[in-house]
Amino acid sequence: MARFLIGKTLVRELPEGRIAGRIVETEAYLPYDKACHAFNGMTKRNHSLFLPPGHAYVYFIYGNYFMLNVSAGKAGVGAAVLFRALEPLAGEQLMKRGRSHVAEKNLARGPGRLAAALRVTMKQDGLDLCAGGPLWLAHAVRPVGRIGRGVRIGITKDADRRLRFYERGNPFVSGPKSLNA
Repeated sequence: MARFLIGKTLVRELPEGRIAGRIVETEAYLPYDKACHAFNGMTKRNHSLFLPPGHAYVYFIYGNYFMLNVSAGKAGVGAAVLFRALEPLAGEQLMKRGRSHVAEKNLARGPGRLAAALRVTMKQDGLDLCAGGPLWLAHAVRPVGRIGRGVRIGITKDADRRLRFYERGNPFVSGPKSLNA
């Protein structure tokens, strides 16, 4: 699913308007993957990870950042795709609210910035992203370029697994250029 999501659109509906971004980078986390929050089984914190495919799994990390994932395994099997980067399509001014110093290229570049740009909090945990509503997935707005594959960023367990997918040459992809060749 991580590769399939590249090029699709992630939409956030807010009272002030709509934010939309084209998904340009993802990471897969599989059931028997030591880096996956499902590795040690279901808990209160990770229960959304075990929902049927298409549900938001949100968690808070480093005491500062929300991370937005989508459940990717069948019901009861914990697997997810982390949204790592978006190319802004609509609502850039809403994405910037409270972050006016952030350049457009960096508004949703990296999973913490992505969640901040979409104003994701724990309230979105468990939402069905395939059903419309305040946060949802939509079709691609244009064809996808070449897709790259590499190691995931910022993890230490199963760090050599090539489960990160990104649109090659897209300036909104996160991470060092050496990982995005």
